[in-house]
Amino acid sequence: MAVALAGVRTRGRPRGPGGMSTRAGWLFILPNLVGFLAFTLVPLISGVGISFTSWNVVSGLSGIQFVGFDNFVALINSGAFWRAVGRTIVYAGVGVPLTMAGGLVLAMLLNGPVFGRAALRVIFFIPHIVSSIALGFVWLILLHPTSGLVNLVLRTVGFGHPPAWLVSQDWSLISLVFITSWAGMGFHAVIFLSALQAMPTELYEAAELDGAGSWTRFVTITWRALMPTTTFLFIMSLIGHSQGFGLIAFLTRGGPGESSTTLSYLMYKTGFQNYQFGSAAAMGMMSFVGVLLLSAVFWRFQRGRGLHS
Repeated sequence: MAVALAGVRTRGRPRGPGGMSTRAGWLFILPNLVGFLAFTLVPLISGVGISFTSWNVVSGLSGIQFVGFDNFVALINSGAFWRAVGRTIVYAGVGVPLTMAGGLVLAMLLNGPVFGRAALRVIFFIPHIVSSIALGFVWLILLHPTSGLVNLVLRTVGFGHPPAWLVSQDWSLISLVFITSWAGMGFHAVIFLSALQAMPTELYEAAELDGAGSWTRFVTITWRALMPTTTFLFIMSLIGHSQGFGLIAFLTRGGPGESSTTLSYLMYKTGFQNYQFGSAAAMGMMSFVGVLLLSAVFWRFQRGRGLHS
């Protein structure tokens, strides 16, 4: 009788896999769900709304004025905006392939018989988890135009007038591209290495028996098998470069002049220095659309090119 009554009590309650109550499942995901709503979804919706307004924050909520598409029209007609877009394209267009190529090379080297591979993986991964301020401080010392180690080495090997790097309008953006790529290679290497170690060795053995060389095996097996991983890393790296701010703010502050002012740093200056939050939010929306389109194009390009397609 007791068993029958227990069955009656729980008959209408939804159950998940293993008989667990769905209420318990919701309780498990509640902290992450609250964080997503509070720190991702609500700011995203608010940013979309603010992009259609003129607001300087100081005036409070009562100072918000709806201006329609005026912010977007002003950006399209702004030379500073398009110059920042161009520098962002260079920053990401060079930095993303460089980061991914460096990570892939490191992963393939670590995938071989290397002594201390576990320790090397940790060493390569450290720059990814260290704060941008700490990384920037190290590179600020290394790239000092007069007493930095890099220029001291260049003078030793015969370069009489090495670049001024971070304080040069010609070299500041290039320096930031190199530093950002160097910091991200370790993360890419760890992800690529995980994918390489999960690949079946039978394919390589069969290709080697057929007389395929190292390059042929890489193109026909390794690269195609890594295509899903490459797509993931490309999108993540593209987002990271388009939002890059910490190193730029610490090392160059968008200068000298505006030589290293990317779109993300221009958004910061527009919003938090000039208090034009509507225009800054409009820049964010245009940046989001650009990254989304590029990600969609690359996603469409890689479809059908994987090893098991």
